[in-house]
Amino acid sequence: MPSPTTLEVADQVFRIETGLYRHGLAACYLVRSHDRLAFVDTGTAYTAPHLLEFIKALGLSPDHVDYVIPTHVHLDHAGGSGDLMAACPRAQLVVHPKGAPHLIDPARLIAGASAVYGAQAFVADYKHLIPVPAERVIAAADGQTFDLGGRTLTFLDTPGHANHHGCIYDAQTRGCFTGDTFGISYREFDRADAPWLYAPTTPVAFDPDTWLTTLDKLMALEPQAMYLTHYGRVDAPQRLVDGLRESIRAMAAIALAEQGHDDAGRAARLKDAVSRHLVGAARDHGVDMDHGRITELLALDTELNAQGLAVWLKRLERLPAG
Repeated sequence: MPSPTTLEVADQVFRIETGLYRHGLAACYLVRSHDRLAFVDTGTAYTAPHLLEFIKALGLSPDHVDYVIPTHVHLDHAGGSGDLMAACPRAQLVVHPKGAPHLIDPARLIAGASAVYGAQAFVADYKHLIPVPAERVIAAADGQTFDLGGRTLTFLDTPGHANHHGCIYDAQTRGCFTGDTFGISYREFDRADAPWLYAPTTPVAFDPDTWLTTLDKLMALEPQAMYLTHYGRVDAPQRLVDGLRESIRAMAAIALAEQGHDDAGRAARLKDAVSRHLVGAARDHGVDMDHGRITELLALDTELNAQGLAVWLKRLERLPAG
């Protein structure tokens, strides 16, 4: 059952590689309780067949899946939702109320993703988005609990990275499936004393003040571990959260430095500033790999962070003074 693409990271919590872009960039999770299953995040439509194969490797079938839970509707987290729901006839989709309409009718989601990535890249990387029947969708409330074969999963409203973001707290392991809310932490950047976390400011709803409040909410649970989509389990989150807070503030500061300079060069300046900051933060963490390799591993996030900061800055500039 174990393979290079699957790992049991906690008691009956399996991290599964999604295959997006490169190994180690994006994961999803399968939670098992007796013969009942729940997916948290789904990867893309290309990932779905591998998730179904893993169910089979466990000696179970799609009929054993009770829940499919995308933390939010960004496509690396939710792109395979429709495919999984079509294959798992008893499953219910659990999602943030603001995300639910986009998975029931994904037309705007497809258009938005195609605008960010390009139509050709959208098909190459994400394939498609299949609508989920409305009657199978649960728009989860903050604090709503879900029973998985006697194991309690709690949905938490966690805006900041996106206004439709939810995390899932697993009482059995005292761990939280954080999507993007607890940042990005690629295993290549681990040092002996700690992993390195940084904030993803992906378009379109970055809100730094709200995000910082959300982190306080998660820390109040006193979690022992966080299960990140990007990438894997990190322990002792109380020791890591201040670094993530600093990253959120640093990203906001990069954008705010561009206020009043809305010219043709702003996008390039934002990207350059994000790149310099991330590389510098990696160096400060003790990462000693080749500069080219660091920038290669951070290239996608550098681009998306810069785009997200540009959208946030535009939104701030449209707000009335005072």
